Amino acid sequence: MISRNWLEEAMMRISPLNVMSAHRVTLTMGFIGLLFAPLLHAQEYPADTTRGKAVYERHCQACHGVGGWGDGPDAKTLKVAPANFHRFMSFLKSDEELLRTIEFGVVFSPMHAWRGQLTDGEMQDVVAYIRLLSQQGR
Repeated sequence: MISRNWLEEAMMRISPLNVMSAHRVTLTMGFIGLLFAPLLHAQEYPADTTRGKAVYERHCQACHGVGGWGDGPDAKTLKVAPANFHRFMSFLKSDEELLRTIEFGVVFSPMHAWRGQLTDGEMQDVVAYIRLLSQQGR
C-alpha cells in the first residue's frame, strides 16, 4: 500500500515551473494545429473542363444535349424536360447548387443522383464544363 507521505512528497516534487511548461507545450501544439488544420483537408484542385467534357459526354449528353440546351436524344422520351443550361434560371444557380443537383438528383424527375457513380472531382469538373457550355452560344 502506498503511504500518504509518499504521495504528498510526489505532489510536492511537481513544481509550478513544470506545470507551466506543460501548459506552454499544450498551447503551442494547439496553435500549431490551428495553423496547419486547413492543410489537412482533402486536396482541392481546380476543376478541369477537359475532364468535365469527357464525363459530360459519357453521362449527361444523352439528356442535356451536346450544347447543354436540354435537347439530347433521350430528352424526347422524358416526362420532365432536362435542364437547359442556357436558361437564365440555370445561369443563376451557384456551383454548390449544381453540385448538389448532380450529387443527389432532383426528386420526381429523371435526374438521378450521381453520388457513388462519379467522384467528387468528376462532379466538380462537370460543373466547370456546364459553366463553359452556358457561356457559349449555339
